[in-house]
Amino acid sequence: MNVKRWVALVVAGVLLLFSLGINTIFALFKADFLGNFDSLMAGNSLDVYENVIEGENFDKRIAYLKVDGTIQDIGSSTLWQPVAYDHQFFLEQLDNILYDETIQGVVLSVNSPGGGVKESADIYKKLLRIKEERQIPIYVSMDSMAASGGYYISAPADKIFAHRDTITGSIGVIMQSINYQELAEKVGVKFETFKSGEHKDMLSPMREVTAEERAMMQDMINETYEEFVDIVEQGRNMSEAEVKKVADGRILGGTKALEAGLIDEIGDEEATIAALREDYGLEDAALFEYSYDMGGWQSYVGMKIGSMFGPSAEEKMLMKIMTDYSAPKMMYLYGEY
Repeated sequence: MNVKRWVALVVAGVLLLFSLGINTIFALFKADFLGNFDSLMAGNSLDVYENVIEGENFDKRIAYLKVDGTIQDIGSSTLWQPVAYDHQFFLEQLDNILYDETIQGVVLSVNSPGGGVKESADIYKKLLRIKEERQIPIYVSMDSMAASGGYYISAPADKIFAHRDTITGSIGVIMQSINYQELAEKVGVKFETFKSGEHKDMLSPMREVTAEERAMMQDMINETYEEFVDIVEQGRNMSEAEVKKVADGRILGGTKALEAGLIDEIGDEEATIAALREDYGLEDAALFEYSYDMGGWQSYVGMKIGSMFGPSAEEKMLMKIMTDYSAPKMMYLYGEY
């Protein structure tokens, strides 16, 4: 047998041993006593944890929740691509509160410029259900910003606290699209569109919006805006006229928001928690927060596997470009859009 055949046999043997080793490791991770490897690789939490912040009474507890970032459902965190705000996980937290009889109050910290109309409504409806079915208080602590959708989800609270320099308000709806028809013509780009109806390509970046379409879009925006105003009316016990005095999209600092009736007190998170404890006799109640954590060695191994076999930075960027849905949509959002 010549040298080349020996080399080929050795290489084949090494590859076979390597393959068997990898398959064995994966099989071990998939075993029940070592946890669910598929879930780990997908980035799904293996469990939901409760971290106690303070307090000793576990029969009467206060749930601490936090909305930090733009309120959008862009997927859950994974080992390879964490997200700032995990919409589905936040909704799961609200579901847990709905069915946990030991929870006697909720403190919701909001630091958000708002976000999607649908996602904001998801949160609002669940908070309202908690109030109606559980009959427990919900206090909101506004951080540096609780604007537009951030205010929308705060409105049903029993009491709202904000800093003097909190940016809030921005009650309204926005929807934007880009028209680069003239630019495309200058560089020689031409779009061919085939459509089933006159308005199928409404808000296309390659043509002007017609007067009829502009009226259609404005009607839709106005309807959603009136829903926002109704939410504030009901949550703050204000008249429509009172709400619309400040519901023109303007932002307000904490002091002006207090004068307008949009918040109840100037105070920080600590003051919010203290007020809830005192108002409802929950002085010794355990304050806790939810978290998802794959825990210990599983998290470590998952990160190692992610770094070894996960996509590169370039691949991550390409995945983001391919999965982002860029069609215009209505937003309860303040700031750059």
